[in-house]
Amino acid sequence: MPDPASVQSTGVSNWNIANALTMFRVLLVPVFGWLLLARGGDDTGYRLAAVAVFAIASITDRIDGDLARSRDLVTDFGKMMDPIADKALMGMALIGLSVIGRLPWWVTVVILVREVGITLLRLSVIRHGVLPASRGGKLKTFLQAVAIGLFLLPITGWFDVVAWVVMLAALAVTVVTGVDYVFRALRLRRDSERSRARRERRAARRR
Repeated sequence: MPDPASVQSTGVSNWNIANALTMFRVLLVPVFGWLLLARGGDDTGYRLAAVAVFAIASITDRIDGDLARSRDLVTDFGKMMDPIADKALMGMALIGLSVIGRLPWWVTVVILVREVGITLLRLSVIRHGVLPASRGGKLKTFLQAVAIGLFLLPITGWFDVVAWVVMLAALAVTVVTGVDYVFRALRLRRDSERSRARRERRAARRR
């Protein structure tokens, strides 16, 4: 029987398959990092194993979301942990690729600054409302995953051109959607303050 503390007011227990997959993804992050950095990142076998773990983690990201929505398993815990798991995986991949010299540090810094900045922005406006992911944000996540997957593969030469084209597209969408989130957050805050002011005026008239 689930612990009452683990059951939300909606009646959905935190102990469900969707959240289990999310936590499985979190546990894969250090495994992925170790495989990527093993032997300086030069061992083909370890690199291919890292690619496999990254692919599995990325697939579970899609599966846990679909399961949560289709089976009514959406929980506050899942909504909190899912983006944390995503950012941990992407962060580990970007930093690892830069450490082994596969990806310039400036790319990693641009993406991580954007991700951390938007996360802090979301937290700063949470009392005004939720800032949901946009279509552009979802496209950004997809392009980042594909670009990172290509850079993880131990293949060079012409393949680097393909990887860089996708990565530059991911960077462009990352920056553009970051700016869009800033404007959406400002609009959300402004609309929330206007709504509160209207409610206060109505309440004052009733007195």
